[in-house]
Amino acid sequence: MAWYDEAVFYHIYPLGLAGAPRHNDYGEPVHRLVTLLPWIEHIKKLGFTALYIGPLFQSVGHGYETTDYRLLDSRLGTNDDLKDFVAACHRAGIRVIFDGVFNHTGRDFFAFKDIQTKRENSPFRDWYCHVNFQSDTEYHDGFSYDNWGGYNLLAKLNQKNPVVRDYICDVVRFWVSEFDVDGLRLDAADVLDFEFMKALRKTADEVKADFWLMGEVIHGDYSRWANEHTLHSVTNYALHKALYSGHNDHNYFEIAHTVQRTRTLIPDRIRLYNFVDNHDVERISTKLRNKAHYMPAHILLYTLPGIPSVYYGSEFGIEGRKERYSDDSLRPCIDLGAHSGDYKTNPCTRLIAALGQIHRQWRQDLVYGDYRQLCLTNQQYAFARGSLIVAVNNSDQEGGINVEAGSSTYVGLLSGRRVESSSGRLNIALPGCSGDIFAPESDSTPAVIEAAVPVQEVEEVPEASPETLSETASKGASEAAVKAGLLLEETEIPDIPYDQMTVEQLQALILSKMAKNGPVTDQMRRDVTENIWHNSLVNWAKSF
Repeated sequence: MAWYDEAVFYHIYPLGLAGAPRHNDYGEPVHRLVTLLPWIEHIKKLGFTALYIGPLFQSVGHGYETTDYRLLDSRLGTNDDLKDFVAACHRAGIRVIFDGVFNHTGRDFFAFKDIQTKRENSPFRDWYCHVNFQSDTEYHDGFSYDNWGGYNLLAKLNQKNPVVRDYICDVVRFWVSEFDVDGLRLDAADVLDFEFMKALRKTADEVKADFWLMGEVIHGDYSRWANEHTLHSVTNYALHKALYSGHNDHNYFEIAHTVQRTRTLIPDRIRLYNFVDNHDVERISTKLRNKAHYMPAHILLYTLPGIPSVYYGSEFGIEGRKERYSDDSLRPCIDLGAHSGDYKTNPCTRLIAALGQIHRQWRQDLVYGDYRQLCLTNQQYAFARGSLIVAVNNSDQEGGINVEAGSSTYVGLLSGRRVESSSGRLNIALPGCSGDIFAPESDSTPAVIEAAVPVQEVEEVPEASPETLSETASKGASEAAVKAGLLLEETEIPDIPYDQMTVEQLQALILSKMAKNGPVTDQMRRDVTENIWHNSLVNWAKSF
C-alpha cells in the first residue's frame, strides 16, 4: 500500500504559526519559515508521519489569493528555505504535502494584471471564467469575472482552458523537482472542473511514486471526487461535524450513522482525510461543550476508518473561536518553547502522543483491519478494528459496554486495564467522558502504552524495537503511578465542593474513600492516578 494509507497527519497554517504580517508588501524575504524547523521534532515526537502545510506561495494576504505559484511567500522566506524545510522533514521520516490553490488566483497574478492593462487584447483574457468588459466590480477595473465565494479578490481560473490546465500541471512538476513535495491538498476541490482534476491525477502519477492528491470537499457524495480517475482522497467534513456534535448532543448514533453511510459510498481502498478541526473551523476544544470529551473524540479520530489529522496547537488543547470578519484566532502564532512541559503535564498532549504510538504499533488493525460495529447507544459506542476493540463513553457517569470478544483477555492500550471475557463476551466499565482501545493479550502483543507516559521517557530508549519500547515505558509508568498514588494518600483534602478541587485533590479524595472500604491495591492506585480528567474524577468521587 501507499505511504498515505498509513499516515497520521499534522496540519500547519504557516503564515499564522510563523507570525507573518497579514498584508504582504512584496518586500525583501523574511526568513520566518526557518523558525518552524523545531516543530519537526515535535511532530515526530507525537507520532505524526506526514505534514500538510499551506498555503505557502506568494500572495497578498491570507495565502489563498496567489500572486506567484513558483515563489515562496516573501513573508516566509525564500525557495531555498522551503527546500531545506522539506528536506528536514524527510530526514525525520515525515512526508510533506502542500496546499494547491488552483481554483482561483489573486488580482496580482501576472495573467490578471495583463488583462487589467491590455483588456480585450490580453492573451490571458480566457484564463479566467466569464471575463466581461461590459461590466465592472468594486475594484473598478472596467470588467467583471467569476470569483470564489463571492470574493472578487479571488478570481476564478478557467480550468477548461487547456493552456491553464497545462500551466498548473507544470507548476506541480516544478514543486516536485524544486521542493520534492509528496502530494497536494487541493483547495476548493468541490468546485474544480473534473477534467482538470483528471489531468492533475495523470500528472501526479507521472511525477513521483505514490504522489497523493487530497481535495477539500465540504458536502456531497465523496466518491465523485475520490476515485481511481480523479483524487485519492477528500476531506471528511461529514465525520468532522459528527465527531463534535455527537458528543455535544450525547448522540453516538450520529457518528455511527455517518461512518456507515460513508462506507456505503466509498470503497474500502479509499481512505478519507479525517479531522476534528482545521484552519477554517473552530478548535475542537472550543466546539466541545464538555472539554472532557476531548479524549473520546480523539480516540475516535485515530481509530475510525480513514487518515487521522491534528491541526497545530490542538494537541495542547488550545481554543480558537471563528470571528465574523477574520479567521486570525484560528491561525495563531504559537511559541513551541512555552509548551515544552506539556509532554509531561498536559493530558491533551499526552493523549495525542499515546494515540500516535498506538496507531504505529497497531497499524495493521487500524489501517487495514475491518470495521465492525459492536455496541451502540446514545452515550456508549464500541466497534472492532481488526483484532482491536474500541470503546468510548460520552456520559458524565460511568458507562457499561458488553460486546462479543474473540479472545479471553484484553488489555486497554491507554489505561493498562486487563479485562477478562466470559462466554465469548467482554463486559467493559468505562469512566465518564472516556474511552480505551482494547487489544487481545498474547505473548506477541505489544505492551500497554500509557496515556500518562511522558513522551520524552518513551523516546529516550535508544534503538529499541516497538515492543521493547512499549514494555519499558509501560513498566516505568506503572511503577510511577503506584508511587504517585502513595504520595497522593498523604495529600491534604480541603473541605470544598468537588468541582472546585484540583485533579490531585480529587485523586487523593478517591483514594481515601477507597481506603475506608478496604485495602488499596497497587492496581487501584494506578486506576486513580492515571485518570487525569477532572469531570470524570468528580463523578467518581460522588459515586461513593
